[in-house]
Amino acid sequence: MKRRRTTLLAVAALAAGALVSVPAHPAAADEIEQVENGSFDTSSAPWWTTANVTAGLSGGQWCADVPGGTVNRWDAAVGQNDITLVKGESYRFGFTASGVPADHVVRAIVGLSVSPYDTYYEVSPALSVAGDTYSYTFTSPVDTKQGQVGFQLGGSADPWRFCVDDVSLLGGVPPEVYEPDTGPRVRVNQVAYLPAGPKNATLVTESTEPLPWQLQNAGGTTVAEGRTVPRGVDASSGQNVQTIDFGSYRKRGSDLTLVADGETSRPFDIDPRAYDGLRADALKYYYTQRSGIEILDSLRPGYARAAGHTDVAPNQGDGNVPCQPGVCDYSLDVTGGWYDAGDHGKYVVNGSIATWELLSTYERALHARTGHPAALGDGSLAIPESGNKVPDVLDEARWELEFLLKMQVPAGEPLAGMAHHKIHDEQWTGLPLLPSQDPQKRELHPPTTQATLNLAATAAQAARLYKPYDRAFAARALKAARTAWAAALAHPEVYASAADATGGGAYNDTDARDEFYWAAAELYLTTGEQEFAGHVLGSPVHTADVFGDLGFDWARTAAPARLDLATVPSRLPGRDKVRKSVTEAADSYLATLDAHPYGLPYAPADNTYDWGSNAQILNNAVVVATAYDITGRSAYRDGAVQSMDYVLGRNALNQSYVTGYGEVASRNQHSRWYAHELDPALPNPPRGTLAGGANSSIQDPYAQGKLAGCVGQFCYIDDIQSWSTNETAINWNAALARLSAFVADQG
Repeated sequence: MKRRRTTLLAVAALAAGALVSVPAHPAAADEIEQVENGSFDTSSAPWWTTANVTAGLSGGQWCADVPGGTVNRWDAAVGQNDITLVKGESYRFGFTASGVPADHVVRAIVGLSVSPYDTYYEVSPALSVAGDTYSYTFTSPVDTKQGQVGFQLGGSADPWRFCVDDVSLLGGVPPEVYEPDTGPRVRVNQVAYLPAGPKNATLVTESTEPLPWQLQNAGGTTVAEGRTVPRGVDASSGQNVQTIDFGSYRKRGSDLTLVADGETSRPFDIDPRAYDGLRADALKYYYTQRSGIEILDSLRPGYARAAGHTDVAPNQGDGNVPCQPGVCDYSLDVTGGWYDAGDHGKYVVNGSIATWELLSTYERALHARTGHPAALGDGSLAIPESGNKVPDVLDEARWELEFLLKMQVPAGEPLAGMAHHKIHDEQWTGLPLLPSQDPQKRELHPPTTQATLNLAATAAQAARLYKPYDRAFAARALKAARTAWAAALAHPEVYASAADATGGGAYNDTDARDEFYWAAAELYLTTGEQEFAGHVLGSPVHTADVFGDLGFDWARTAAPARLDLATVPSRLPGRDKVRKSVTEAADSYLATLDAHPYGLPYAPADNTYDWGSNAQILNNAVVVATAYDITGRSAYRDGAVQSMDYVLGRNALNQSYVTGYGEVASRNQHSRWYAHELDPALPNPPRGTLAGGANSSIQDPYAQGKLAGCVGQFCYIDDIQSWSTNETAINWNAALARLSAFVADQG
């Protein structure tokens, strides 16, 4: 299921009303060159500038004096409209440009000149004084005669001069063949294996016969050896592969490598404590996702930023947010919470499942045989609340919980007690854009049954976990959960609209049976009341197989209910059957893992990798880990531990999907403020940030231009423009946090 939809925008500042223009002549549909007068020989027509830019011909170029003091790239721009684009056709976008002084960044785009101002291709080079020539190839995802070539020049504190020449958009050129650099053919977990855990690697080779392999230490000495196991052609990658099992080697070491078939793997460690850092970093991610608070450089060096959406200009703020027109006649203070993903929206359904998984990471530590609550304790995450004698993971989750509680419809209003589905900008914004610089109007979207039940479930879970630390907050959370439950019973079929996807993702879902089951389960586990036990036992979901190929997520919440019913102590009748359903699901995932040449518990139908596949893989592994907590069987432990290998490098692309972990790792995830790829002044995502991963549907134009015809694991590209394969999201990082915590506990 699609997680959400985002769009890169050529911002409304480039609309016709903001421009100073000379008459334009549309390019003929059959022209190969789509840009008119890109050489600026005698005039600048039909190019335009924003009103604050002064431009003219100079030495055979077109030069623009750009004012200082602008905030966003689109605050100052030049461009040409009425560009014809043909869907599926490849174009070469080229230009020569310079900047004085040097190192100013220009955002060069090909997009739509009218609402919704979609961007089809963009680059952000840092310009030299002497000037450089740039050339890029992309494929248009649309048919339009209202295209635009633009250069966004704003965002500088000081004035500067931009000169451009030889602007070209040539249609009909051969498409650029994208070939990812997959490095050595021996694919390993590039971070670490546990000494007493499974150790497997995948060799890509043409050979169909077993081959010798050697494990070498940092000095190049062979410390173990054996022979590979041929596995045939892997459907998820199209590669002929063999497996290397070196699990019998149990000594610690750093910078080890595997050698086979003339190839040497990327380095890795064998270390029982290797996952302590990943557990912390995956959870530390949430502090820099916070809304409504300044992010301190003292806590996250390099990630300091002003508080976002706190009613300080240019923000319109979250302190008094009205509903969409016609939805309600009140406003709410919905400050705080986490930004959901790479945009500035905040969503109850996705926020709830992410919060549940963080709370469950802590709750597992309380009940599981290998749980270590101290590893999640006060001071473990270096957040503003550290030192308050409350486990840091609970403090971090509370930042989102407080926001979720604010999303409840006030008493006395129609639909009182229900939860608004989401709050985000009225229109989509462009990249890069710091949260504090977002100028858009914010809106509350209609309440939904699913959001209401998500709130009920998460608040009920919170009530039992926060009670030892803050009884008043626990009581407030439980009261809100009860109110939400009653409101959902009164309004059981109020669903989000799939069309409500302007400015933020729709998160639409038309089946609330799983949410009712989840909310009833959490309320029962917290209160022990028979009313909620009756709803659990009477739900058609209770006896259904709720564990599928794709794993659980915001739209599939029955599995979270089942996992908690199986592990949180209670007197639920038939609890043994609940626990058996978890182990049976784990057996299925283990069978998938054993059959998969890359060793992952994920084999979607028709090899169609779903949006956010990395999180789905990790959540399937969470089910396997839970089976270990229930039974103590080592096969479950090893399967869950091995599942981490895929996201850390043992995959067809031979790269880690976690920023800062592995020799080659994702670092350009789609985000408006972790946007170093577009603005050198901004950072890459912090260590421990998970990329969404392979997505066979490749919905964004950038991926469509690079990955057309991709097979399974190859449907991914580490570029900020690929929002369908490379976004970051709070629910995805929650899966990483939970499984890395489990693996760390096994060390």
